[in-house]
Formats: sequence, structure tokens, C-alpha cells
Amino acid sequence: MTNSIALITGANKGIGFETARALGAAGITVLLGSRSPERGEKAAAELAADGGIDARFVHLDVTDDASVQDAASQLDRLDILINNAGIAPAEASVLPSATPVSALRNTYETNVFGVVAVTNAMLPLLRRSPAGRIVNVSSELGSMTLLTDPESPFFPFNLLAYNSSKTALNAVTIAYAKELADTPIKVNAANPGYCATDLNAHTGPRSAAQGAAEIVRLATLAPDGPTGTFTGDADGRSGAPLPW
Repeated sequence: MTNSIALITGANKGIGFETARALGAAGITVLLGSRSPERGEKAAAELAADGGIDARFVHLDVTDDASVQDAASQLDRLDILINNAGIAPAEASVLPSATPVSALRNTYETNVFGVVAVTNAMLPLLRRSPAGRIVNVSSELGSMTLLTDPESPFFPFNLLAYNSSKTALNAVTIAYAKELADTPIKVNAANPGYCATDLNAHTGPRSAAQGAAEIVRLATLAPDGPTGTFTGDADGRSGAPLPW
């Protein structure tokens, strides 16, 4: 997929940044979506300086419709969309009954509504690509199967806002995959695993680069690759299916 163009939301740091690095190293032009022009420009410059990557900053706040539409209007073509931007507000890291509704709304604005807004805005461009790819960055904590299994290591994490937003994101993934099933566009959800990022105060055991690997795999699927899947890596094996 050399000469392809990829847009990554929330790409100025963490998993998004490492995804940009990996795609760029494969010869793909990477557009780094970021709310902060300063951080976005810095990230693009770092990639260009360190690896000679064709990286460009795109001002993009997924929670601002005007920003999303403006970003789409700047692009002539797009082959890969990676909906990576996500939040887990501290005020929502409490029991479900103590979760402020405002925190729930805030989480969904980025993790769910933002994905729909960006996808809809970029879809006309992706439809013109010979091999469009959409990757939604999800989480094991979005799996209702794992969250309801007392034997699952994820069972204790009862985070109403974050978990339900990733479950909703999985449903969004399925909906777009079904709509676009008769097109070259493939839509999949990637689980990067528990990575050390700002989202969790860098407590995860996996690196951001490790988390980016499955995203990159789905972003560069061959024409006979799957759509409508939820995958991660297990025991070093990429593409391992996760239960919904």
C-alpha cells in the first residue's frame, strides 16, 4: 500500500503516534490529526527528522463538527482512516452509580460520536480509494463477553463510561462494515491491549509501539482481508479474534 495516504486521529502521541511511525516507515504518507497545532506540528517534525517519514499535521478536533469538516475539505484523497482518538476521564473512573452524566457524555463525544463524525466526513474520499481501510481503535474493555465472565481478567474493571463507549464503538464498526460490505472498503476494530500511555498514566505493561502493530495490520489488509472484525494479538499472534 505504498503511496497510500492515512489519516490518524489523536496522532500527536501514544498509540496514534506509533501507528503513524509504523505506517510512515512502510512508505505511507501519514496525516497526524491533533487538536493542538503545537503538538501536532512537533509530532510531524519528529517523524520527518527521525525516520524521513512523510508526515503532515492536520488540525482536527473530533468533537467539533466544524473542525472535522474543515479537515476533510483540505484533503484531495484518502486511503486509510484510523479512528484512534479516545479519552477516559478521571471523573468517570468511579462506580457506575457515582459516574456523572456529564462525564459519560464527554467520553461518548470523543470515543463514539467523534468516530461517526470523522468517518462520515472522510467516507467520500475513502470511496474513491481503490482499497479504503477504516480502523477503529477499541479495547478488551468493550467486550461484553469478557466483562461478564468472572474468570476473565477484565471482569473487575467496571468502568461505565469508558467500557460502554468501546462497546458502542464495536457496534459502530459492525454497522459501517455491513453498509460498506459491497465496496473495497474494509472496516475493523483493533484492540491494542493495555499499553503505557497518557490514558492510563503509563501503567500498561505493553508499549505504544506494540499496541500499534494490530492497527497497522488492519490498516494494510490485502484485498481478500476480513471486514467487520474485532482483533488483537495474543501470545505474539496477530489477528487473534476477540469476542464481542
